[in-house]
Amino acid sequence: MGQPEQRADGAGPFTTRLFWDRPEGGTVVWESRPARRRGVLSVRGPGDGDAVTLSASADAAALGRLRRLNAIASSAFVIGGALFALGAAVAQFGSGDALVSASIYFAGGLFFNLGGYSSLLQVLNGPRHAPGSGRLATADWRWWGYEPMRLDWLGTFVLFVGTLVFGVNLLDSFLQGLTTQQVNRLVWTPDVVGCVLFLVSGHLAFAEVCHRFRPCLRSRSLGWWVVAVNQLGSVLFMVSALAAFTRPATGSLVNSAIANWGTLTGALCFSVGGVLQAFERP
Repeated sequence: MGQPEQRADGAGPFTTRLFWDRPEGGTVVWESRPARRRGVLSVRGPGDGDAVTLSASADAAALGRLRRLNAIASSAFVIGGALFALGAAVAQFGSGDALVSASIYFAGGLFFNLGGYSSLLQVLNGPRHAPGSGRLATADWRWWGYEPMRLDWLGTFVLFVGTLVFGVNLLDSFLQGLTTQQVNRLVWTPDVVGCVLFLVSGHLAFAEVCHRFRPCLRSRSLGWWVVAVNQLGSVLFMVSALAAFTRPATGSLVNSAIANWGTLTGALCFSVGGVLQAFERP
């Protein structure tokens, strides 16, 4: 018996969806995000336009691995987002002590680092589609890997690098006696770069869910909502960063209220995204 016919779909050079025609009829569909997040394939009956069955194709060990990684990543983003929101609230409504809010931001940044790295581990250690067959296979555990032609790896890698760049921004915010130029170079610039990386990561995540680089609406997909809420948070972070630029002529921020409120609302988006992600599990 020959191999089942296989067809591919995706965004640009990246494959995010595969189809196998079953000998008994119907089609097995592998999609990147559901497979690595939930360990499932979908099955379409003959003539069905939508997936009618979700088949838990990964083995029990792989599903347990996915649950643990998802719990760590989602909890890290919930806590990290909450701490960032608290830091912004202290900056906006508190005593005005920059060291207090900087300390809270730094603690939140550590959780964002953990969430970003856990997301990368989800990609590296999630079940893969077995070539030439409509099933999933689980590889050995890896702490690191380089797979730039996988859209999910590229998106989570950019996210993780973004969290590290934010770490530079948060560390530099503890420096005292900086000139306006030094503040903009050492604190503001890493903030903006981190925001850009978050936005790029969110766009790649949308491409993975939509199977194309153009935007799409998948209101019935939990994964789409996780990506959408997080991307809204990234947009708000960018608004906050732009408002936090220090004017060389006056030494004051462009708009401190917008900077604080942008951070607060953006951080809450990441917390909500973390809560939603907790349910995107096997």
